[in-house]
Amino acid sequence: MQQRRLGATGLAVTPVGLGLAALGRPAYITADRDRDLGADRSLEAMEARCHEVLDSAWSTGIRYLDAARSYGYAERFLASWLRARAIDPATVTVGSKWGYRYVGEWRMDAPVHEVKDHSLAMLRAQLPESRELLGPWLRLYQVHSATLESGILSDARVLAELARLRADEGLVIGLSVSGPRQGEVVRAALEAHVDGVHPFACVQATWNLLEPSAGPALAEAHDAGWGVIVKEALANGRLLESPSIVAAAHDAGCGPDVVALAAVLANPWVDVALSGAATPAQMASNASAATPDGALVAAVAGLPRFSERPDAYWAARAARAWT
Repeated sequence: MQQRRLGATGLAVTPVGLGLAALGRPAYITADRDRDLGADRSLEAMEARCHEVLDSAWSTGIRYLDAARSYGYAERFLASWLRARAIDPATVTVGSKWGYRYVGEWRMDAPVHEVKDHSLAMLRAQLPESRELLGPWLRLYQVHSATLESGILSDARVLAELARLRADEGLVIGLSVSGPRQGEVVRAALEAHVDGVHPFACVQATWNLLEPSAGPALAEAHDAGWGVIVKEALANGRLLESPSIVAAAHDAGCGPDVVALAAVLANPWVDVALSGAATPAQMASNASAATPDGALVAAVAGLPRFSERPDAYWAARAARAWT
């Protein structure tokens, strides 16, 4: 898989990356986890599964890997894989996130799985935890699900610390966004600064065929030199059952996952589309979206528009069960 630059950050990535949201904890909102993961969600079984999917990702050429403090033990699983496989830090870009704490206690039925906190104290607590695990591999550190309501984009102390980490410690600083106001948050982040110093250089956002509303703001971020990473390209599995996607996949001779990911990568402002694969087979299929043939390009170009209103999309996402 051919590598490319992540905006003007200086980091090298691949068109498809692997996100570990579904692999670092026993319960998540992606569809069909019972089929994909089975009943054994022990820490040992999940770590072994995570390593299997990482092996599949590596063998397909994927060189961007994405975790977060709140993805259960995702950073720990990723770190143990990087060390077991003796991966040279110069050959891979690893990103992680701060701002949420995992509180699910490895329970499938936890009443709350993660808690948000965008304070300076949380940043100063979580960055050392990420660095202890990921060491020299950690290159991109992102605010997890920044919102206007959390106040982080106007918190001078947090912005100043992020700017210092970027200038003095060599971390590329980014943010992820979620919710129906993603575009507004991206535009606010483009303007966020302390004494004229802008900390952010990368954004990770949801964009898929059901929820494309952030597209114009992401294009603006790309034009400003930011790296752009797209998450939830399959809408947590919903697009795999879309009649339009299934029909296009039939015409292209591939899986519906490939069509949905190829539709993301067809946007010229996208640097990386994240796979949320839970099995090696899913990973191998997802990775093929990075090298589309003529049939796949035609199938994506012919897709009808069927997006939902952002508020409806995010309400449906919030209602999904953790399984």
